[in-house]
Amino acid sequence: MLTRLFFISPSSSFRSSYCFFNKSIKLPFFSRPISVFSMAEGKQSSSKTYKYTNRLASEHSPYLLQHAHNPVDWYPWGEEAFAEARKRDVPIFLSIGYSTCHWCHVMEVESFEDEEVAKLLNDWFVSIKVDREERPDVDKVYMTYVQALYGGGGWPLSAFLSPDLKPLMGGTYFPPEDKYGRPGFKTILRKVKEAWNSKREMLVQSGAFAIEQLSEALAATSMLNKLSDEILQTALHKCADHLAETYDSEYGGFGSAPKFPRPVEMQLMLYNSKRSRETGKTSEAKNALKMVLFTLECMARGGIHDHVGGGFHRYSVDECWHVPHFEKMLYDQGQLVNVYLDAFCITKDVFYSNLSRDILDYLRRDMIGPSGEIFSAEDADSYESESASRKKEGAFYVWTSTEVDNIVGEHATLVKDHYYIKPSGNCDLSSRSDPHNEFEDKNVLIERSSTSAMASKHALPIEEYLDILGNARRELFDARSKRPRPHLDDKVIVSWNGLVISSLARASKILKGEPVGTRFYFPVAGTNPKEYMDVAEKAAYFIRKHLYNEQMRRLQHSFRNGPSKAPGFLDDYAFLIAGLLDLYEFGGSVFWLGWALELQETQDELFLDKTGGGYFSTTGEDPSVLLRVKEDHDGAEPSGNSVSVINLVRLASMVAGDKSKLHRETAEHVLAVFEKRLKDTAVAVPLMCCAADMVAFPSRKQVVLVGVKSSEEFENMVAAAHAAYDPNKTVIHIDPSDVEEVGFWEETNGNIALMAKNNAAADQVIALVCQNFTCSPPVCDPKALESLLSQ
Repeated sequence: MLTRLFFISPSSSFRSSYCFFNKSIKLPFFSRPISVFSMAEGKQSSSKTYKYTNRLASEHSPYLLQHAHNPVDWYPWGEEAFAEARKRDVPIFLSIGYSTCHWCHVMEVESFEDEEVAKLLNDWFVSIKVDREERPDVDKVYMTYVQALYGGGGWPLSAFLSPDLKPLMGGTYFPPEDKYGRPGFKTILRKVKEAWNSKREMLVQSGAFAIEQLSEALAATSMLNKLSDEILQTALHKCADHLAETYDSEYGGFGSAPKFPRPVEMQLMLYNSKRSRETGKTSEAKNALKMVLFTLECMARGGIHDHVGGGFHRYSVDECWHVPHFEKMLYDQGQLVNVYLDAFCITKDVFYSNLSRDILDYLRRDMIGPSGEIFSAEDADSYESESASRKKEGAFYVWTSTEVDNIVGEHATLVKDHYYIKPSGNCDLSSRSDPHNEFEDKNVLIERSSTSAMASKHALPIEEYLDILGNARRELFDARSKRPRPHLDDKVIVSWNGLVISSLARASKILKGEPVGTRFYFPVAGTNPKEYMDVAEKAAYFIRKHLYNEQMRRLQHSFRNGPSKAPGFLDDYAFLIAGLLDLYEFGGSVFWLGWALELQETQDELFLDKTGGGYFSTTGEDPSVLLRVKEDHDGAEPSGNSVSVINLVRLASMVAGDKSKLHRETAEHVLAVFEKRLKDTAVAVPLMCCAADMVAFPSRKQVVLVGVKSSEEFENMVAAAHAAYDPNKTVIHIDPSDVEEVGFWEETNGNIALMAKNNAAADQVIALVCQNFTCSPPVCDPKALESLLSQ
């Protein structure tokens, strides 16, 4: 088939997993390429003149701006480009990527900066460049097409379309020249041109048929209003059993290299552990918990964790979490904070709370704008020095042994021993780590032994040893800060901000459970947990001000120098609602709960299939987006449908009457749409498996706190309400002296307003725990509340 003839995925010489997309597909191992190249985005000054400037120069997306001075006559996605293709009667070449995508940079340098390639593109095609983070709806259409035909995909995504946007053929990264028996990009362009001239009708019919088939497959419906009891009761355990079978007992994690820290998998295992313990399956509960805790520990000690600056890189190319792909993505940071917070709630081990702080303090320092907005990503590649002309992957993060000697001084031997730093370089723990010796003489910091064991080895008290390491990391950080920084994608994406708003709000109360006197070591700042709530609220206010139309009650998807043209998608609504619910439940204003309820109404209006069930990812209002998909896959990010079911369960426990019933019925119908997925491939939807169990859970706990919110007693009681790990719990708080708040609850749930009236006390915060339509006697002491919730 013609479309298959021209598809190419990176071979053993071209590692697709740099800008990797994998949806429950087992891909072969690809070796790491040598990644040294120049970039258009590099060290540009405002006075620099360019030989070429195209339409992308007027765009806001960092990714599009990186291509604004290519000789390719790029268009942004839009009617101008479509009309030009129709006018010239030529196919469209569509290139989709993102600003921190390694292989996108490589293809730019090799092909899009090449004048010969540009001439072919300009003469034979209309070329369109899309930022997948700015337009995930467009990316979804053509990524789904490539996946359906070829079993996998990645970025850059390269697709050829008819002028009416039907896919003709596609692939991912193309090298410029023919290699290893595979066609290069110039050959591909010539072949597509020939096919367009000689076999156009067949190509267009094939593309139209593919879209038709995908549209039917990806918009599942269910005439049943709820899941069968069997699947409700088994999906969670099926998924957990499958993950347990893939568990790496030597290095932690689920599956083999390259290793991605897929937080939804760990969330499922923690949830399954708790549910197993509640049903008397003690051994299963312990095993599931052990897997997650060991994985979190291995990740924290590995090179995937930035020991010097905090936060986590995208993934590890080897099985031991050592050598990472160095980009840092916001969606990873937010989800990992929440998993480490859950681990702390369960174990009370400050190792895990410290990692939560580590990530959040990195975000506060490097990823938050002046108005509280939270940026998207940092690139993997940077210049080794100010005079360098080419960027290298990991240049900002790796160290030579001599550099550490010079920077750390008298404690260099200890530091090098602790982080496995060697004169020859340390990327030798796996054959997968650095097969091309790209990091020869370079070291990626990794802890191969426990801190206590290393302190004993060096005959030092543990606190003194930790002091030395903390001071050394600060010295390395200061030295690293003088290096050229990786590119920062300062785009603000609503969905990803929602994930981080959640983790900040949760940290503000959960971290109050750390023992008094806990010491912190750089890069952890030792922040008062209350400050994290302030950061969360600032981020939410930014979205409210800049990306929300209060009259239309609609979100925009992203912001950079102004709101993007793209409207909010399902993930933006679902993830932000989840973040706002956490803002409220962890002590924020009832205003956030009110906004969450408002957004849920809009989400239902725009995305819900009221007849067939489930949420579409898009509104369906843009005719240039050919597929309207109901996404269920919980991957690097959870699916909007999975998050929405959990949101609806939470909202149903806060509101009363018909609204509560409607939220619950909607959640049940959403799950029914994905019954086949939950039954046959539960491991692809771990968060949805948790959501299904939450729907089936016999009676969700409600913790109602009544008291003045400005008091320290209130803060302590909210912290006590969240001290234990329990996803099947809702925390509601009300200040009986606040007339506006009481009015909100009288309208939303009169029972809460009545409880506030009946339990108001002048100098106390009263807590009631309700379940199965029965409430406990009131308590007013945090320890008493913790004890009550542990029963």
